Amino acid sequence: MKRHITFVVCLVATVCTVPFAQVAFSQSTSIVQRQSTSPVAYAYVSSSPSSNKFQISAYRVAPDGRLTAVAGSPFSADVSYLAANKKYLFGTNGIDIESFFISSDGALKEAGSINAQKFNSGDCGGPASLFLDHTGTVLYDVDVYSDCANNAYQFFAIGGTTGSLNYLGVSSAASPLFDEPLSFIKNNEYGYGSICYHYDPTIFGFARSSDGAVTFTNFSAPIPAGPNGGFYCPFLATADSENHVAIPLVPLNQNWEPQGPTQLATYTADNSGNLTTMSTDSNMPTTSVTNNQDMWITDVAMSPSGQLLAVAGTGGLQVFHFNGADPITHYTGLLTTDSVNQMFWDDDNHLYAISQSAGKLFVFTVTPTRHGQAPGSPYTITNPQEMAVLSK
Repeated sequence: MKRHITFVVCLVATVCTVPFAQVAFSQSTSIVQRQSTSPVAYAYVSSSPSSNKFQISAYRVAPDGRLTAVAGSPFSADVSYLAANKKYLFGTNGIDIESFFISSDGALKEAGSINAQKFNSGDCGGPASLFLDHTGTVLYDVDVYSDCANNAYQFFAIGGTTGSLNYLGVSSAASPLFDEPLSFIKNNEYGYGSICYHYDPTIFGFARSSDGAVTFTNFSAPIPAGPNGGFYCPFLATADSENHVAIPLVPLNQNWEPQGPTQLATYTADNSGNLTTMSTDSNMPTTSVTNNQDMWITDVAMSPSGQLLAVAGTGGLQVFHFNGADPITHYTGLLTTDSVNQMFWDDDNHLYAISQSAGKLFVFTVTPTRHGQAPGSPYTITNPQEMAVLSK
């Protein structure tokens, strides 16, 4: 997802140069429109290939991760941010949220539109990043709300047969802290995020009710003590398939200067939503995606199995073993050194990543024991914005 980085921390890290196993990088390739075996997923990427032109490119994903274009792709659509459930793709341009019916062959057909901005209490702002709960029946957006400086979470019911959106409400709390999508744990009752805004390290949580409403709650979420008398600055969160949450932590000294590369903490949510952790500065792995003072974390994504954690930054992409409440452990080196903005997993061990600066869409096959780049990857896409993946 496109990140609104409110607080940027500069890091120095050692770049891991070990090439990933089995499959070498291929040359950047355009996607040819042709039919292949039954797809395991469909991937959608919004882009703006030229001034005032916006579109969504749709791709069939073969079992080996190779992409082919869906018939009719690209589809004209004035949207950037994307999210998808099993039937519909949603996109927003910062004012409206558009719904698209996903045909059996992956093609898109307009299903409806709603002006989400009109529900704001202020006269500016509007929807940004889109995300869903685990049921896929409620759509959320990170919304610039209220006095046009704070953010809140709007939520919409999704019409099961039409894809139309019905506005349900907005989170009771609004704050500049709420800058990223929430990540819900398995029970769908609690969602988490983190940020370091105005020198205030914060891990925040929302309780989710059965009707989809989210309410800010003062959960307990301790941040480990930093190394050498310093402290950690958290940014982003992603939950596994149970009740664990991974959060990147940036080590800083008392002068707010970086003390090394970003590290990865793991938390466990209890029945009340409080988070506990056994992570310490000595048992948290360091990342290689922030390899100089101008680089930072941009996205984290948990695999559907909960066994793998992908971490992206302006310095590249790598994958770690995720071990529930136990410390996260190293797995791959850098899978690419291109800046990566957003990642998605499908249910067949494919990891997708887009690089806006490089104009590329990467596809990797990653399991707990092997990893490599899929045939044909990376693919060339002019000015990609956001992506969403629908597993079949």
